[in-house]
Amino acid sequence: MIEMRVAGIALDAITRSPIVLLKDSTDRRALPIYIGQDQAKSIIGALENQTPPRPLTHDLFVNLLEAWGMTLDRIIIHSLQDNTFYAILTVRHGDVKKDIDARPSDAIALALRTRSPIWVMEEVIADASIPVDRDADEAERQAFRAFVDKIRPEDFIERGGFS
Repeated sequence: MIEMRVAGIALDAITRSPIVLLKDSTDRRALPIYIGQDQAKSIIGALENQTPPRPLTHDLFVNLLEAWGMTLDRIIIHSLQDNTFYAILTVRHGDVKKDIDARPSDAIALALRTRSPIWVMEEVIADASIPVDRDADEAERQAFRAFVDKIRPEDFIERGGFS
């Protein structure tokens, strides 16, 4: 699993649909997820630390968690099937931990409000992420190729302590 953070909300240039953009800690990979208008507003509100005059749905859910002494340990975006992302909320109450199915947009809105980590399975990143820094990716590939080109069989014997 790879921990991600919300980089922001964007609009698809053609459909004008909102997209939440998650980025990894190195800013090398981004995961765009199409979401609904209401979830986009909720995520933006959390990013901007806005407090509505009355609790909205995600605020209400956080209030319920707090009232019952539960914590949101993390969210996990665990799969992508037929262009639909799937997520779970990992909720803890004392020693009891439960995974609850959720839409990624709702899970992200809750994670932001509770300052819980956002995790994404590596296979989801491999299937749906986009490169952010192509130059850094290419530099890393070239450095690895240079390393491999310089390896000799004797290097394995010397480094491995075998004689």
